[in-house]
Amino acid sequence: MTKRIICIFQTLIVLCLTVTFSFAQKNDRKPNLVLIMADDIGFSDIGAYGSEIETPYIDRLANQGLRFTTFYNMAKCAQTRSSLLTGLYNGGNGAVHVANLTKEAGYTNIMSGKEHFVSWVPDYCKAENAFDHSFYFWATTEYFVPPSGVFSKPFFLEGKQIAPSEIEHEISPMYKTDFITDYALNWLDESFQKEDKPFFLYLPYHAAHYPLQARPEDIKKYRGKYKKGWDKLRKERFRKMKALGVISKNTKLSPPENNLNKKRGPLIPDYTDYYTWDSLTEAKKDSLDLEMAVFAAIVDRMDQNIGRVLNKLEKEGKLENTLIMFLIDNGSCPFYTNKVTDVPPGPANSYWSLRTTWANLGNTPYRQYKQAGHEGGSHTPFIAYWPNKIKPNTITNQPGHVVDMLPTFLDVLDLDYPKTIEGHPTIPFHGQSLLPVFKGKKRKEPDYFISGMKNYRMFRRGDFKIVQMNGGIWELYNIKKDPTELVNLAHTNPEKVKELADYFASSPLGTDRKK
Repeated sequence: MTKRIICIFQTLIVLCLTVTFSFAQKNDRKPNLVLIMADDIGFSDIGAYGSEIETPYIDRLANQGLRFTTFYNMAKCAQTRSSLLTGLYNGGNGAVHVANLTKEAGYTNIMSGKEHFVSWVPDYCKAENAFDHSFYFWATTEYFVPPSGVFSKPFFLEGKQIAPSEIEHEISPMYKTDFITDYALNWLDESFQKEDKPFFLYLPYHAAHYPLQARPEDIKKYRGKYKKGWDKLRKERFRKMKALGVISKNTKLSPPENNLNKKRGPLIPDYTDYYTWDSLTEAKKDSLDLEMAVFAAIVDRMDQNIGRVLNKLEKEGKLENTLIMFLIDNGSCPFYTNKVTDVPPGPANSYWSLRTTWANLGNTPYRQYKQAGHEGGSHTPFIAYWPNKIKPNTITNQPGHVVDMLPTFLDVLDLDYPKTIEGHPTIPFHGQSLLPVFKGKKRKEPDYFISGMKNYRMFRRGDFKIVQMNGGIWELYNIKKDPTELVNLAHTNPEKVKELADYFASSPLGTDRKK
């Protein structure tokens, strides 16, 4: 009997140790990573940041995760993607792609969406070289197949160009945001069936970049909702943003203004200038209501597809161990790019873009637009969701930047930065890990943040920020006291302007401004 009791006791110990080891293994597993990038959407165009546009799935990530009130992109598509994926403001051979890190850590790497880089990004960072699976197009192309039957910029599957007829899709007529997600989900399925490896999914949607094309059922949801006009809607969003806590209590709503960018033409007043809603005819209001309804529909459809990803991960039991991050490449876009002027926005044979007045609504409460270093161009929502790691429904005022993504990946993956890449010494990254912020801690603020394009650059250090328009002289703002850049301090504090300008001149992008 004694021997039998001892045997049972030993068995129980082994079972306990096995369960404990399995539990530890489960909890020590590296997290799956999902990085979602939207395109040309304003700071307030997401529900969780103040919008009336329905984005329940992005809002879920925000309400169950962490929202940043101040997070910077590079104010332009290619520049943001280049810095986001390499951790560099400027680089070349020796740049490290975040997918190089996840590959080193044993992840399955998947990309589906838009690719767009500046010239310094090496070829080995291109999608077909960095990812195990990739489906992408370059820069800008249509949402529906055009009447010509050919997209203006073709799609590539695993590095090989494919015709529209070869693109796999679940819903007809095929729509870009939907089939981008189809490819991502199919590869995730393949990954789940093959082996239990962690995955990195990079999902750079094109929504809501022009052309303004959307499914009729999505447009119908918003038709008529914008007839109250941008003036009233902007005030409504501003009040909601304060109530949500995504802008500080001392924030003032910037007055509406024209698009001051003089180098991105054609400069058509109906698109570049602000005018009051009440000054318009009913016919014009109806046309403008449709324009914004289509934009809202594009954002809505993107959110629906993000929901497909979340539902897939939840169904497969992967969501609990997944870090999901959402952001936008730049502020709302106000540039006239209408190629088809006699067809209203929406269908496949249309080609419209959003105008300044609606972009001003999107960028509430900030000034200016895409390309500009002002907050309206360079400020993005940033949401991080990580069950049991990030405290739900939290908001941080600590500033961050897209160059912080690569060092964050290093921290999460517990990797050292490689010394060489493709035979080149690696370029030291310029960002700083966000993991302390994810954990609810205070991180040491980076020395500076840079955004905007050449001649539209901004440089922020501490509470002060310098910014230029059209290659002009530096403006100066105390961004802590004056987040909407209403009071230019350059004339009263030239010493601070010089201090920041000299600091910028020594930065990785300092050579792009003539002294």
